[in-house]
Amino acid sequence: MTNMFSQDMDVSWLRNPFPRLSTNLTDDLQISTDKFLAGQPPEDQLINTGFYLVRSNNKTIALFETWYGMKNNSEGKKEQDVLIDLMKMGISRQLGIALTTLNTLYFSGFCQDSKDFRAVITVHANCCRTISAKVADLKAVHRDWRRFKAAVATTTNKTYPASFRWSAHDACYHSWNTSITPVG
Repeated sequence: MTNMFSQDMDVSWLRNPFPRLSTNLTDDLQISTDKFLAGQPPEDQLINTGFYLVRSNNKTIALFETWYGMKNNSEGKKEQDVLIDLMKMGISRQLGIALTTLNTLYFSGFCQDSKDFRAVITVHANCCRTISAKVADLKAVHRDWRRFKAAVATTTNKTYPASFRWSAHDACYHSWNTSITPVG
């Protein structure tokens, strides 16, 4: 059996994420969140399928068969919406899946920015409606990242980089006020 890593095209790597992912062989599914709720069980987190690592075993195969079978029969729902519904119905407990949600301190997104440039690994352009808005705001993320890296390289004050903040995700915020013309 082979493990599988998946990510959306709108996830930007600032650092290598694999050292931060668990190597514990009992972790069946490690998945990103829109907003990390500290102290909440993984099943109650706001999961996001934009970034996940799944260990192939009978439990996760059953999950994917159920998930995609349900997705194929759920008109108007994205795969993430279907998985959220399954989690609310308790599928991870039913199948005995060890689920780990990834903290947005490290696996950040536009829904909840990492509070620490020194810790952040990936940034997902989630909570954004249009591709053009995602591109614009990911460009701002990369500008912020280059500014942070330059400051770290030139400062002797180790607390200074902790004061960095992400630029506002204005294009994504405003994308929700834009009408989208259907193709076709």
